[in-house]
Amino acid sequence: MSKLIELKVQNISIRTLRVNGEDFICITDIAKQKNQIEPKDVVKNWMRLKNTLEYIGLWEQLNNPLFKGVEFDPLLKEAGSNSFTMSPSRWTELTGAAGIITKNGAGGGTYAQRDIAFKFASWVSVEFELYLVKEFQRLKEEEQKLLGWSAKRELTKLNYYIHTDAIKQHLIPKELTSVHTSAIYANEADILNVALFGITAKQWRDTNPELKGNIRDYASINELICLANMENLNAVFIQEKLTQKERLVKLNQIAIQQMKVLIEVENRRLLK
Repeated sequence: MSKLIELKVQNISIRTLRVNGEDFICITDIAKQKNQIEPKDVVKNWMRLKNTLEYIGLWEQLNNPLFKGVEFDPLLKEAGSNSFTMSPSRWTELTGAAGIITKNGAGGGTYAQRDIAFKFASWVSVEFELYLVKEFQRLKEEEQKLLGWSAKRELTKLNYYIHTDAIKQHLIPKELTSVHTSAIYANEADILNVALFGITAKQWRDTNPELKGNIRDYASINELICLANMENLNAVFIQEKLTQKERLVKLNQIAIQQMKVLIEVENRRLLK
């Protein structure tokens, strides 16, 4: 299980987590919209309904190859009667269900796969369900943005290996010690920093002593895209035996041109 992430819906905190790649939402938290004191009773009342068992049973049949259909059939027949009771833990124990789980300890409660959770929310309150779906979608959009930034950062790191390999092959004489080698790597990295950011790594650290990490950790996605391209191009320029000064001028011109293009593309998207 991944760490808990909270949503705020109509002043109620609703926890979410990912299990085996699936999004689960805490229906115990959703139930507080109906009963703040005993939300678990709200969940049990929902689970004893025939319509509920039909829905979650069908979900299991479609998504869970280990679902015990034989054990499910008699439960469905009993559902809805005055004597019938059902709880999340009993449902999971009897049928091997995967769409509803019970978590104990810190962050405890009953969690349901998001489709099931939305179904429960609509039973609790149609209005609440709409706000929940909207907030959940906002969360997923934020996650995608962060994922996109992380992917670009990783791309930059991978390209850096190409960059440093070219430095090792073409700029570092075999006689140099590892200390000298490290110094040349740092110097070459700063060519890219100066070409794109107009500042060296040390100058950035001196200017921003309160910030952790390095200048690239605070770069925009557009800057990271440009930086990845520049690392590849610098490797080519090194192979072509261009001097540092020549490469710095070329890379700066490329950085200006590429950033202009990326900004124009971004502006066109905003206007659509």
